[in-house]
Formats: sequence, structure tokens, C-alpha cells
Amino acid sequence: MPSHPKIILLTLGEELLLGLTANGHLTFVGDQLRQAGTPMHANVTISDAPEDIELFFEEYWKRADVLITTGGLGPTVDDRTKEVIGECLGEELVYDPEVMQAIEDRFKALGLKLNENNRKQAYHFKNAEVLHNPNGTAPGLWLEKDGKILAMLPGPPHELQPMFKDQVMPRLLEKELVQDHENYIQIRTTGVGESNLETMLQPIADREEGLELAYCAHPGMVDFRMSFPNEVNPYDRLTELAAECKEMLGEDFLTIGNDSLLEIVSKTMRRKKLRLSTVESCTGGYIANEITNLPGSSEYFVGGLATYSTGAKEDIISVPTDMIQQHGAVSEEVAMAMATGVAERLESDYAISCTGYIGPGGGTEKDPVGTVYIGLHTPTGTFAKRFSFRGPRIAQKRRVFNAAIDLIRRDLAKG
Repeated sequence: MPSHPKIILLTLGEELLLGLTANGHLTFVGDQLRQAGTPMHANVTISDAPEDIELFFEEYWKRADVLITTGGLGPTVDDRTKEVIGECLGEELVYDPEVMQAIEDRFKALGLKLNENNRKQAYHFKNAEVLHNPNGTAPGLWLEKDGKILAMLPGPPHELQPMFKDQVMPRLLEKELVQDHENYIQIRTTGVGESNLETMLQPIADREEGLELAYCAHPGMVDFRMSFPNEVNPYDRLTELAAECKEMLGEDFLTIGNDSLLEIVSKTMRRKKLRLSTVESCTGGYIANEITNLPGSSEYFVGGLATYSTGAKEDIISVPTDMIQQHGAVSEEVAMAMATGVAERLESDYAISCTGYIGPGGGTEKDPVGTVYIGLHTPTGTFAKRFSFRGPRIAQKRRVFNAAIDLIRRDLAKG
């Protein structure tokens, strides 16, 4: 097989095509293979219809070095993956009493009555190895044929994922089709746009023969991956380039890997034993919600307030009425007063505030829709910064959150 095998994922299920269920198998399997230095070559989602299974299996079996199928191994009449693929490969299905006993034991342990239809799950290809399913009744299959590998897995994620990690990946590693490390480095940046980032990195791309760069933009962040696809073990070379990129990016460098802005801030706050509070107007509690969605937030997050109305700003966090009358509720001055007010009220080291117009109504000539002021109270002072965002309300809230957390990150990095 080639040094970079073509691993193709064939996902089956009407529910995927109808949009009733998200294709989490693509995300999970792709991530597992990525971490093992062998990116997935392709993913195809098809229906449970026998004619579709036959058509697409035969097509992609020709192309693949490793073909992974998900779904269609259950006990119902529309679970026909084994039967159709068996016919395509000329593989005989044989009854396995040990598999049947495992199915019976599982039903007994759950206090359920065995259905006659479940007996079909005890059949597997005569020349295949059974992949045991500790969380369900549908075993998987591992078949090596024609210099290729076929791995068949059940559809439910809680069954598929441990089977893939514990049984498929070790077999691929043993055959040196995947590695025990990644063959690329991903750098996460913030505060620099995708096109500007590409321009910054162009001298490195021109200098380093064989280097491939790939970019992926997220709200408030841009990732780029560096790889040398034609080198067997490029990690040392990539590590040197990552250090060069970190120095070049300065404060816009976020991390190597997939840690989010919040994960980085959370780790730093917990390590330094700092306390954080929030007060939100235009986001209505979104920032506090995102913070508390991350495990460990109770170690540093004191609490959050949603002061949506002018009266709430005045009454709850003591923003002066004359300040609001003079500068407006959406202003740098009010954002700073909000941050200071919540820090004093909740006794936190850091505090984030936001006030703005996220539309579709509101806005002024000076501060049109999309204008948001984010205030940050720190142990050394308080300031506010003006931002301009676009998009649907929920997308703008996400951008406000990212910008707010990044302000904290940059201040924490100073000390």
C-alpha cells in the first residue's frame, strides 16, 4: 500500500440524507485519522437502498486502500449492508454461535426479550474478523481482501466510537497505515484576517520546499496548518517553523493545536487564581453562558449580570444617570462604568462588559447597527474598545464573546 493510504468513509442512513441527524461519524473518524497523521481521503453518504449500497460500494472499493462503512448492521429489514457488500465481494455469510451468545447475554442483562430478527446480527463474512461491540448488539467486521481493508461498523455513535478507537485504529497502526502522532502542526491565531495571514506567511511558503499551508477561518480566529506531506517524519522541521511563526505573529498568536480562546483564558485564570465577572447588555447573558459551558469555570467565574435596560444599568451596577444621558447607553464611557461596577459588586479581579446595537433596529449615525463597546476591568485599570460586527444576532453575539475573551487573554499575556 502507498505511504499515504486512501482511507474512505462510507456512511449509510436515510436520516443523514434527510438532515434529521448530523453526520457526526465524519467529524469523529476524520479527527481520529487526523491525529494519527493520515487524513481521510473522502466521505460519501448514501441511503440504505440495496442498489445504492451496491453502486457506491463497488465504486469506492476500487479507489480505497481502506474503506470504512457505518450503519446498516442492525436487526431490521432495512439493515442490509452485510448482505449487499457480501454479494459484491463474493463473501459467504456464516452463523457464529459465539456472537449469538453475546447478543443473548446482552438482552438478558438488560432484562429484554430477544427478538428473532436479532439473530441476523450473528452472521458475518466467513473470512472476516469480528469486531466486538461492548455497547450494542451489532458487531462490526474487519476484512482484508484484494490488498485492501474493509472495516464495517454500526451506526449509533456510542457504539461506533469506542469500537473505532479500541479496535480499528490499533489494527491500522499495526499495519503502519496510520501513525501514533500527527504529521502536521496547526497554529490558531486571532486578530488577523485570513488574507493578511496568508500574506504574512508567504515568505515562509516560498522558502520551505515541500511545505503545504491550509487555512480555516472561524469567528474571531483563523487556523493554519503546516505540513510536509512527502516527508515521513517532519515533526522537528515543523516545530522549528511553528516557533518562527509564533515570534512573527506576536500577540496574534493564540496557540498550537485546537484550544479555544476560552480554554486558554480559563487555564490561565485558574493557574493564577484570578476571579472573573461579566455584565452584558446587547448579548443578554451569552458570554456568561459560554463561560459556564466549559468545565472548571466555577474555579474562577464569580457570576454574570444581564443589564439589558438603561434602568438596570443604573440600579444594579450603579452606572451614573448623567453619564448615560450625556454619552448614551451605547458608549465607551458606559462600557467602562459597567465593567467597573460589576467588578466592585461581585469582587472580581477581571470583569467584562458589553453594550451595543446588534440589530436589526437601533443605532445612530455615530454608532450604527453592529457597533459594540466592550469594557474590560483589570487589576491595573479599566478601558473599553469599540468594535463593528455584522451578521445575524446570534452570530454577532458569538463575535462579541470572542472579542471579549480575547481582550482578557491579551491582558493576561502581559503579566
